[in-house]
Amino acid sequence: MFKKLAIILEMIKFEHTLFALPFAFLGAILGNVVEEGTFPSLMEWVWITLAMVGARSAAMTLNRVIDARIDQKNPRTAMRAIPAKLISMKEAALFIAGSFVLLFVSAYQLNILSVWLLPLAVFFLVFYSYTKRFTYLCHVILGGTIALAPLGGWVGATGTLSAEAFLLYAGVVFWTAGFDVIYATQDADYDRKHGLYSIPSYFGIPKALLIARIFHVISFTAFLVLGAVSSFGWVYFAGVFLSGAIMVYEHSMVSADDLSKLNLAFFTMNGILSVVMFVFSLGDLLL
Repeated sequence: MFKKLAIILEMIKFEHTLFALPFAFLGAILGNVVEEGTFPSLMEWVWITLAMVGARSAAMTLNRVIDARIDQKNPRTAMRAIPAKLISMKEAALFIAGSFVLLFVSAYQLNILSVWLLPLAVFFLVFYSYTKRFTYLCHVILGGTIALAPLGGWVGATGTLSAEAFLLYAGVVFWTAGFDVIYATQDADYDRKHGLYSIPSYFGIPKALLIARIFHVISFTAFLVLGAVSSFGWVYFAGVFLSGAIMVYEHSMVSADDLSKLNLAFFTMNGILSVVMFVFSLGDLLL
């Protein structure tokens, strides 16, 4: 059982929960400060963390199940756990069910608005995996799904939503969409040949990288506006500009003629960026 669990956690890249978890925490902290002038309680931290882990684990495993046939035909993904038959569909389904139970219990422990919004969250967690079959805007829909993390953190801590929450949401949407476009460049030819939709397969890699830059400019702008309307100080803005520099560096590592550093640009740089945004925002609020 533990061996199978380890395979599933490796399959869904459990460690990449780091991408969205700092933003979930940021949503919780900022929401509490804006709405109540305090920080979340210890138990709110615990349940928000567990809800985030449950949501991402369910979504990523669903993605692997839904895309199993596509992954089997793609040389880059053929050795993933399900196509390689390291785990069965039944085992994956049990893990998905357990992850959703964790999400539901955590939301129930937080507040009633978290419970009411669960069906919408679950819809997007399932729906985004199908979007590559009919729209090249699948990257933006993925961004909208991952950005539910800070929105969920805000709702989980406060039981409310406000304009600041949606500015944070927009920043994460286009940050995610931008780096997902970059990541999708490695499958551009495969997607085009097999009728799958993505910005790189639809527009070509040079234009796709330009679109990714535009997405990141929108993200950077949203974070700046969030700081202005939330009365953040210089520490927050230092974090935003450092995050902007990370985005610029990420783009400098890849080009239409050289994608050899793509994994470093995708995994390392974006993991650092999410932590930077959280740490600098928290530092500003503590001053």
